[in-house]
Amino acid sequence: MNESQALAAFAALSQETRLRIVRLLVKAGPEGMAAGAIGEALGASTSRLSFHLTHLEHAGLIRSRREGRFIIYSAVFATLAGLIAFLMRDCCDGHPEICVPVAAALDCACDPTLTREA
Repeated sequence: MNESQALAAFAALSQETRLRIVRLLVKAGPEGMAAGAIGEALGASTSRLSFHLTHLEHAGLIRSRREGRFIIYSAVFATLAGLIAFLMRDCCDGHPEICVPVAAALDCACDPTLTREA
């Protein structure tokens, strides 16, 4: 990921509804969610939701696919991982051991059997 891609991603995520959408889709996993279910979960109107989904899709953070009469949205995990990698690329000026807590937090977030502190 380059700087302009990271800036576009951060710009898209800097709005409350869009951040909530991405977090919801990350939780949904690769199967994603129908647009209507996303709107229902967030209490967003169809037009408002459509605007935000388009913005996130243009930033490469989510993708859509048609299944019958439904449009299913899912997070683009490679882009999200690329964004994290972009932030952490030069971690701690050659002292990667300082970044161990970040890696541990990511491992914990992806393993539902591990407990996390709130």
